[in-house]
Amino acid sequence: MSLQWHITVAAHRNHVEFKEGRENMARYSGADCKRCRREKVKLFLKGSKCDGPKCPIESRPFPPGQHGRGRAKESEYLLQMREKQKCARIYGVLERQFRNYYEEASRLAGKTGENLLILLETRLDNVIYRAGFAKSRDMARQIVRHGHILVNGKKVDIPSYRVSTFDLVEVQQKSQDLTPFIVASAEFGEKSVPSWMEVVPSAMRIIIHGQPNRAVIDTQVQEQLIVELYSK
Repeated sequence: MSLQWHITVAAHRNHVEFKEGRENMARYSGADCKRCRREKVKLFLKGSKCDGPKCPIESRPFPPGQHGRGRAKESEYLLQMREKQKCARIYGVLERQFRNYYEEASRLAGKTGENLLILLETRLDNVIYRAGFAKSRDMARQIVRHGHILVNGKKVDIPSYRVSTFDLVEVQQKSQDLTPFIVASAEFGEKSVPSWMEVVPSAMRIIIHGQPNRAVIDTQVQEQLIVELYSK
């Protein structure tokens, strides 16, 4: 093989590694609780800690930073931006990916805001979280990335994978003896499961019966503000 071929392959490999590294660096690595305080509402990023008295927003219900208590009145644009940031943080989606979801939602029939939430709700990591197999969406993403999940009998390790009606999502048999899944099975029932899916805790299995609608999505987001932001 020619020297040029080796140079081309090496350049491509370096480009891929750089892109992956850049995406990893783009992930937020600070304190999740600061994000909740910034949005002035619980985003439930820390699992059970968010339900207890140790949640920082309970004692400090104001944005972090030196001027957190005395910030100026927020403009209409800032309110729209904050709502978009809140939604993206809840589902753990970066800006470019969130914009892509919005553009896809705008092409679908129906209300763009509702379509956006439906696309986010049907992500595989969110399905794992909603079913109670993970304490948080961050934990659900790790479960998916580590290859513990099968969809229709095939391993899927992409958190953004979108489930469809009649899909069968389950934890691999060899993974069901791991502590997180034993705990999830034992605690099943403590958290309500959306009506568009059915969970079989004894088999660590999720059956998707349909697509969610806005009435059953309990995410505290004013999606119309996001639509107004991106419509400018």
